[in-house]
Amino acid sequence: MNVSNNIVVVGSMNMDIVMSAERLPKIGETILGEKVVYLPGGKGANQAVCMARLQGDVTMVGAVGNDEFGRSLKDQMESNGVKTDFIRVVDGVQTGIANIFHVNRDNCITVIPGANYTVTKERITKEVVQAIAAADVLVVQLEIPLETVQYVLGIAKQHGVKTILNPAPAQFLSPELLSLVDYLTPNETEFELLTGEHSTTDEELSALMLKWESTYHHTLIVTLGERGCAILEDDQLVITPPPKVEVVDTTGAGDSFNGALAVGISTGKSLKETVDFAVKVSALAVTKFGAQEGMPFYEDIQQS
Repeated sequence: MNVSNNIVVVGSMNMDIVMSAERLPKIGETILGEKVVYLPGGKGANQAVCMARLQGDVTMVGAVGNDEFGRSLKDQMESNGVKTDFIRVVDGVQTGIANIFHVNRDNCITVIPGANYTVTKERITKEVVQAIAAADVLVVQLEIPLETVQYVLGIAKQHGVKTILNPAPAQFLSPELLSLVDYLTPNETEFELLTGEHSTTDEELSALMLKWESTYHHTLIVTLGERGCAILEDDQLVITPPPKVEVVDTTGAGDSFNGALAVGISTGKSLKETVDFAVKVSALAVTKFGAQEGMPFYEDIQQS
């Protein structure tokens, strides 16, 4: 794929500490797990690696601690072809971590932000502003301070750069922030938290999506887990199912979807083409263990 796309990711970098067990412990209970694995993660970093493996031209803006985890994460970015000039190494703060319980091919996660919360508005330098202004797409999530997310979205909007917000972990988002977003990519649970309403049928989901898009005037893409994802075309709900795969680990599914989405948008694909591509990428991502390690390469997509 011959691309000249330019994507900036402003987001989190974590070390994922993945503990595998047959089940979750109850409160006050100790159980024996099967194994522990240390894997590079963080939503921002995961999505950046996915973009780079799909031949995106990606710059990562983030922060790590001056520790072994931080050095490992930065090395991982560089080895995957992500530009790391704007990854700060912060003294006196630990690198962010995510504790992940991996149970029966699914997972639950607790994130400790650490250095990610030093990615403040004041740390967005003139050089970072210039990088965002020159990008085709800006991608952000919610594992860094919300004020920073809104600030960089505003910079992108000012310069006509397309913006993708992956609203995870879900939290209240102001109308001012949402007005700066071109593509919003919640999963079903996040969309329910954002709207305060629960849908049990496709008809209800369609009505909620129509209401949301008419209110905030951006494109809504709701991921549906093993059902694929939902978009609206001419006010009609369109669900794109994923190909059938053997699921090994769902940790990086959402991040691979968002990474592929950014690449598709930055290269001028239509929304339908982009969504088809992203669903295929995320399906391949769950066939391997580990968020970043499982991200497919562009060649894998061509061969599948």
